[in-house]
Amino acid sequence: MKQPFIIGSIRTPMGDVPKISSALVWADRWGSIKARWGVGRMNYTVDPGLYALGEPNDRSPVLVTANYKMSFDRLREALPERNAWILVLNTQGINVWCAAGKGTFGTDELVQRIDLSGLIRVVSHREVILPQLAGPGVAAYTVRKRSGFKAIYGPIRAADLPAFLDAGLKATPGMRRKTFPVRERTVLIPIELVSVLKWSLVILPAFFLLGGMGAPSGFWNGAMSDGLFAVLNLLGALVAGAVLTPILLPWIPGRAFSQKGLIMGLLTTLMVTVFSAGYLNPRHNFAEILAWFFMAPAVSAYLAMNFTGASTYTSLSGVKKEMKWAVPLEITAGAVGLCLWLGPRFIT
Repeated sequence: MKQPFIIGSIRTPMGDVPKISSALVWADRWGSIKARWGVGRMNYTVDPGLYALGEPNDRSPVLVTANYKMSFDRLREALPERNAWILVLNTQGINVWCAAGKGTFGTDELVQRIDLSGLIRVVSHREVILPQLAGPGVAAYTVRKRSGFKAIYGPIRAADLPAFLDAGLKATPGMRRKTFPVRERTVLIPIELVSVLKWSLVILPAFFLLGGMGAPSGFWNGAMSDGLFAVLNLLGALVAGAVLTPILLPWIPGRAFSQKGLIMGLLTTLMVTVFSAGYLNPRHNFAEILAWFFMAPAVSAYLAMNFTGASTYTSLSGVKKEMKWAVPLEITAGAVGLCLWLGPRFIT
C-alpha cells in the first residue's frame, strides 16, 4: 500500500524501519474528512508494523496505536520534533477505543506485533506505551509475561503525550479524564447521518407518494399536502435523532439515549405540525396528526440509540439493557403510527 507519510528509513538491527513525518498534509486531512462521511472508511488504514518518528535510538519510547489512519495521524501529529518508535497494531481499520472493545486491539495482537517487529532488538528498554482507551482490550500482566515488555498506559488524549513523556511517563489526573465536548460529538455525526440518508432516499419518496393515495382532492394534491407533511416529519425525526440529540446530549433530560431521542422527536414533530398548519395549509384529521406523534419520535429515539457506540459514558451491559425495553417500544409506536396513517388510505 502507498503510504505518502513515509519520508525515508532508519537502519536498525532488524533492518530498515520506515521513517514518518509528524506533519499532516492536505491529503491526510481530506482523507479524514472523507472517512468522517463514510467514504472509504473501512479502507482508511496504515500498514501494521514499526515506524520511526524523528531520529529515534534504542532508548527512545515506543508508542502503540491502531492501524486506523485517523488514530495514527493524531498520534504522529501530537509529537512534532520528537524521537519515538510507533508500533502500529492490526486492528482491521478500527480506532483504538472500539478495537479494544472488539478485541482487535488486544493482548494477542500486541504480543504478536512486538515479536514480528523484532522490537526486543530495536530498543534496549522493555516498555511500550499504550493509549489509555486501549485498557479494555489489553492485559498488561499477560503482555509482560509473554513478551517481556511492560505495558504503560499513557494519557487519553494524544495531545497530552509530550507532557506525559517529559514528566517521566507520569500522568496528571486531567490526562486520565475523558471529556466529550460539543466539538467531539459533532464530528461524529456525519458517519451516522450518511447511513441514515441511504435508506431515506427510498423511504421519503415512498411516503410522499403514499400521501396522495385516497386523497379526496386528488392524488397530486394529496401528495403535496399529506405526502409533504410525512416527508417533513421524517426529516424532522432524522435531524432530531442523528443530529440534535448528539449535539445537545448533556442537556436533554434523562439518561437513556432512546429517551433523549424521544424528547427531541416530540419537539421536532410539534414544530413540523405547527409549521405545516401555518404555511402548508393542510387539511389533516386528528388521526393523521396523531400518527406522526407516534412514528416520528419512535424513529428519532431509535436513531439516538445508535450514538451509544460513540459516547464515552455508555457501557455494553447498559446498552443491552436499554435495547431490551426500548426497541420493542419503538417498534410498537412506529407500527401504531403507521396503521393510523395508512389505514384511512385503504379503508373507505
